Amino acid sequence: MAKVLLLNGSAKSNGCTATALQEMVKIFSEEGIDTEIINIGNKDIRGCIACGKCSELGKCVFDDLVNEVAPKFEDADGLVVGSPVYYASPNGTVLSFLDRLFYSTSFSKHLKVGAAVVSARRGGNTATFDVLNKYFSISGMPIATSTYWNQVHGFTAEDVKKDLEGLQTMRNLARNMSFMIKAFADAKEKYGIPTVESAAFTSFPDGK
Repeated sequence: MAKVLLLNGSAKSNGCTATALQEMVKIFSEEGIDTEIINIGNKDIRGCIACGKCSELGKCVFDDLVNEVAPKFEDADGLVVGSPVYYASPNGTVLSFLDRLFYSTSFSKHLKVGAAVVSARRGGNTATFDVLNKYFSISGMPIATSTYWNQVHGFTAEDVKKDLEGLQTMRNLARNMSFMIKAFADAKEKYGIPTVESAAFTSFPDGK
């Protein structure tokens, strides 16, 4: 069975962001896709210190939730990252978590489907949305979209439940993501996966 991993970047495990993710989970269940929500926003997650130890150890040198989630990410067919808006950007804990998760894992993320979900009282959604999507786009992960930007509005979970368009956007996002996961699985069997070139690594070490 296909599986989608959902990361709740809010410090509140049952707040606005969680409400959006739970709306997606309902659709994934209908589509026959297994899910797991992991709360990361209320954890003590430090940022990457660029020590390079992950290349030796095969995991991050800081043995915390990042290393626990890594094998689940490897097994998943899709990843949803949800975050509240903090000063027109994702929660700092989310960024620290994603920096270390993506950098310390050597497995291929190619063709895993990614989706960003953003929650705000009022503004800063699209800037936050852009930041989260960059983790997917640099990793060869196709990005799932919906019928509007993947966002909900509200100050409380009850407010989000009144955001009918936002919840509709979450449901459509989950349907599109489910379709992509299933379509990619079929295409892999029929065509195989695209060749990924990796020989070139431009860093201009000669200064020219």
